[in-house]
Amino acid sequence: MAGICAAILAPGLPSTWVRWAALSAGLLLWLTAPRWRWLGAVLAGLGWAFLHAGWGLEQQLAARREAQEITVTGVVSSLPQHEVRRTRFQLRLDAEAGLPPDLRGETVQVSWYDDFGVTAPGPRLHVHAGERWRLNLRLRAPRGLVNPGGFDAERHALAQGVAASGVVRQSPAPQRLEVAAGLGAWRERMAARIAAQVPAASSRYVQALALGDTRGLGEGDWQVLRATGLTHLIAISGFHVGMVALCAAWLVAGLWRLLPWCGRYCPRPQAVAIGALLGATTYAAVAGFGLPTVRTVLMVAVVVLARLGRRPVDVAGALALAALAVLWLAPLSVLTAGFWLSFAGVAWLLWCLPERAHWLRSFLSAQRVATLGLLPLTVMLFGQASAIGPLANLVAIPWWSLVVVPLALVGTALEAIFGGAGGLAWRASAWCFDLSWPLFQMLGSARYSLWWLPEPAWFALPLALLGAVWLLLPAGVAGKGMAVLLCLPLCLPWRDRPEPGEFELVTLDVGQGLAVLLRTRHHTLLFDTGPAVADGFDAGERVVVPALRALGVPRLDRLVISHGDHDHAGGLAAVQGALPPSELLMPPGLAVGAAAAAACEAGQAWQWDGVLLEFLHPTPGFPYLGNESSCVLRVQGAYGTALLTGDIGEVIEQRLLKHVPAKLRAEVVLVAHHGSGGSSSHRFVAATDARLALISSGHGNRFGHPRGDVVARWQRSGAEVLTTAGSGALHVWLGRQGLQLRERRIWRSRSWDAAERARAAAILSDIKYAATAPEG
Repeated sequence: MAGICAAILAPGLPSTWVRWAALSAGLLLWLTAPRWRWLGAVLAGLGWAFLHAGWGLEQQLAARREAQEITVTGVVSSLPQHEVRRTRFQLRLDAEAGLPPDLRGETVQVSWYDDFGVTAPGPRLHVHAGERWRLNLRLRAPRGLVNPGGFDAERHALAQGVAASGVVRQSPAPQRLEVAAGLGAWRERMAARIAAQVPAASSRYVQALALGDTRGLGEGDWQVLRATGLTHLIAISGFHVGMVALCAAWLVAGLWRLLPWCGRYCPRPQAVAIGALLGATTYAAVAGFGLPTVRTVLMVAVVVLARLGRRPVDVAGALALAALAVLWLAPLSVLTAGFWLSFAGVAWLLWCLPERAHWLRSFLSAQRVATLGLLPLTVMLFGQASAIGPLANLVAIPWWSLVVVPLALVGTALEAIFGGAGGLAWRASAWCFDLSWPLFQMLGSARYSLWWLPEPAWFALPLALLGAVWLLLPAGVAGKGMAVLLCLPLCLPWRDRPEPGEFELVTLDVGQGLAVLLRTRHHTLLFDTGPAVADGFDAGERVVVPALRALGVPRLDRLVISHGDHDHAGGLAAVQGALPPSELLMPPGLAVGAAAAAACEAGQAWQWDGVLLEFLHPTPGFPYLGNESSCVLRVQGAYGTALLTGDIGEVIEQRLLKHVPAKLRAEVVLVAHHGSGGSSSHRFVAATDARLALISSGHGNRFGHPRGDVVARWQRSGAEVLTTAGSGALHVWLGRQGLQLRERRIWRSRSWDAAERARAAAILSDIKYAATAPEG
């Protein structure tokens, strides 16, 4: 595990021969040098993880094939997720000769949208798991937004083995080639039967608990589960698989007692072990083989193999062997949160719980151990902690695991044997679940139920884990109060705030849109909220709010909406709901959002902590004209100036040159209109005399932003030009030490970073071209 984690944290991949050399040397040391076996294990893990990461990245779509339309055939390998405007599913492509070699047999994440203007969903609703389809896809390599506290889509794609993402094109028309078949089709049919036989308000929970199908859970449901710390229970967990294995073992034991002659062919202890393994494997298959279920199946398999071989094995040994099996079969599983929570949770319980104790004491001790032991991982992985989680789990674990889940499983088993026989058990499960859910909704809605914590430093996790170990030592160990101090860097991380006269800008990577955070010593302003699409992606919810929480922003003093376009104001509702600003400003004549807003007009100025903020546009009486009415904000500190321009065009640039030419000079300029050809005129660029030009744009956007001539214009003026598409979130400081910059993709560089790999490929291509180009 140490070697695999070291490989995952590396900023890049070594050459192929180095990967094989590390694996070979590690295995050699392991087999021939007992004193150096630990080093052999580390080297073997390092080489094995590097090899798997290299294979996974090589299988992803090459950059040269992006935006191409390719007709493919494949099997729907996941449960389709039907949303208001689109359907999402994974497609396992056939290994047919007509496909590019790097796509044959690979998995593609497909999005099927309705046509614009339609009033009802199209044929996308007829997609089912296990079907074979022929689709015309527009493909893109896995690529995501990179922000503080944000979801790493590129890491997720590597961990899941996704080679590309594709959008279904309507010409030629999609065609179903084969009807649904296989385990996925059975799971979807069973989920449909639950929906048909259980009241609509509760069916989604029974589907989740019986089949691991969480497609029906909405954001409100997940919010309650996160706030109460119950997300580990709502989908099928390892505990549920273990319970099924125990029931299968009891069933086989009872059968062998009723039919003693069965012992002639297989002794009862061995038969019980095999029955437990078959039960666990079957249930894991019903749940879609999620990592917690696979971990439990592997643990059961280790115990069964030991029993069949007449060899002793304890629970700790079974857990360790299960972890080694997972790491050997899928070393990239360490990229998922489920791996760490699954194995760490069981490891904490094994280490801390007494072997013999009253069941109530053991249960209460388990809650304390799980809360303290998993808190550091939860904060590091999700940036949050549930304050009432221990209380909610005291109720949910026994009630859901011993009442709700068994009823759901009984219903599934009966339905699988006799169609229509599972309805009564499913409805009983839903009724029992509904008895407890209002309590959790009440607990989850409490003001301080969920704590959002800032992004900590790299050393905070090991210190917090050390503190947790110290706190969970036996009662006689001294200095436990001091152990709490080790958790402070994780739970209360130190934040470098600007000194008086200094300020910082964070241009978030929101795709084709804009969201900029401005902070002084004691104040915070957000300039725009990113894009949002109706019934689709909302950057305010998915990017801006998580980034503000990760950056430790407790409140917004002012929120400025530069103008009303969706790529700038789309995330307003989400931001207002999570962090209501003290004051909202937008151009005169614009009405966006439910809260009352003040106007941003030229001449408005105020000071925060020695920093002067002033609007340069629009002037009083200027009509609302969309982009041309964008609020232009000038930020002047003691050590430099920044200019935020919104989406103004050349006309407004000339107007500013005429009326306030002296105020356009700035060290940092947010390039207008995402670097379009209608902005950044020669005179305006020269007037700013900027050292740094920031462009917020989406990768491969359909507008072609930023334009090459615009980038060249800023570069000729002496400015360094950076885009969020290539650098991720851009963090700029203007303080005593001058102009400082941090590019998120470079600062947190990893081997799966798509932008860095594309840059390296382009450089290599240029070198090869220069080497082979004819002279002259």
